[in-house]
Amino acid sequence: MQQGAPHELDKSVLAVLKNPSDLIAAIAQDSTTHEVLMLAWMNQEALAQTIATGQATYWSRSRNELWIKGATSGHTQKVLAISLDCDGDALLLQVEQVGAACHTGSRNCFHNEISLAK
Repeated sequence: MQQGAPHELDKSVLAVLKNPSDLIAAIAQDSTTHEVLMLAWMNQEALAQTIATGQATYWSRSRNELWIKGATSGHTQKVLAISLDCDGDALLLQVEQVGAACHTGSRNCFHNEISLAK
């Protein structure tokens, strides 16, 4: 699903990533409600493309390729802001979600509750 020429990360962004060659966890959060929508993975190219286009682009570990959120489903994520955690190994994307974030059709991917021991 890659579109256009590959994008590259700015050196200032590469400098703050813990290990730029590793996949980095990317948490998508609704920019208005602050609801955590999903967790996906990014490589350097996915992050660079997200920064350049404003559309959430992730790395599919199962398909071994880039995927632009909503390219086939129409359930897009417009990225309004990106923050890096203090360790440089996780991203928080503030997004405008159109449609369901989860591939199951749920609003978010965190709908399988686990009961705690009492």
